[in-house]
Amino acid sequence: MTTGGARSSMMAQLTFLATMACSAALLAGFFGALHPAFDSFSHFRMHLSVLTVLLALPLLAGSYRLQAVAALIFAVCCFVTTMSALPRLPSHEAVAKPADRIVYSLLQMNLRFNNPTPKKVLSLIGRTNPDVITLDEVSGMWATELGYIKDAYPYRILCDYPNGVFGVALLSRRPFAAGTAPHCEPRGAMATATIDFGGVPVDVAAIHLSWPWPREQYWQIGELAQPLAALGETAIMAGDCNAVPWSAAVRRVARLGGLTPMPSAGPTWIHRTLPDFLRRYAGLPIDQVFSKGGVTILSSTRLEDSGSDHLPVLVEFTLRPDDKPPEEEHQSALAANEAVGKPRG
Repeated sequence: MTTGGARSSMMAQLTFLATMACSAALLAGFFGALHPAFDSFSHFRMHLSVLTVLLALPLLAGSYRLQAVAALIFAVCCFVTTMSALPRLPSHEAVAKPADRIVYSLLQMNLRFNNPTPKKVLSLIGRTNPDVITLDEVSGMWATELGYIKDAYPYRILCDYPNGVFGVALLSRRPFAAGTAPHCEPRGAMATATIDFGGVPVDVAAIHLSWPWPREQYWQIGELAQPLAALGETAIMAGDCNAVPWSAAVRRVARLGGLTPMPSAGPTWIHRTLPDFLRRYAGLPIDQVFSKGGVTILSSTRLEDSGSDHLPVLVEFTLRPDDKPPEEEHQSALAANEAVGKPRG
């Protein structure tokens, strides 16, 4: 065999091994419920599918063509079935607002603990004017910055994480329900408050999970089992789950809380060393929203970059007709919207 032929054969073997490795990782991701190590592969299912296809295509012209065809079929099926299982909600610009119900909004943001442009975050909050905000990576810097919008969002709770970096926070324009108090869960990973939406109490929670296995995500979800189960009959929860919607981790969170995950808003995170423009197309959809009971989610929209490695997600929702507030609440909501100006900065 010539030197060129030997080199070509070696490249084919290496490509074949890489294709099989990617296929094995894809397969392992479907068994995430058996062990969190398998679930770690599931987060990259879309990326592994594309990579498997790219590796398998050159093999079609060589002696590994049958294995390449099998890998291609498997990867395409993984990609298509995952995409089809994630129906997207319309954006808030496209959705038809129900005439007989008040539409509320929730803004989910991972702030990034060392965000270099905090005023962009405050400006975004002022422009979107959500009823409630769930925040992750609330560091000491953010405790100061969020003080500038205290008049607009007087009802709040900030939960410290042991390292002072990855805390969560919940801010609301609407008051906490009478006789209730907001509280922080173990190690500042979850904040919960019962908010009065015009006479209708709704449990609202902000959550921030750690990275998947071998980090502590699996054990952290176990620590949060009781607080999740304690959420009221009507609730909405949002946060950076560091897990994709089809993962065993997200399904476990939903099961523990009796919650339904919202259809994906699309990719929201990508590593900071990669170009920002890739985030909307090749990032991971790890910022999740869950709901149950009388909450009906109408739309979800990824907003513009605000200095974090996550994109903000704006969600609009209503309360079902039998729980809807009295008509005069609509007038008070409009008045509140007009009264809240942009944050000071």
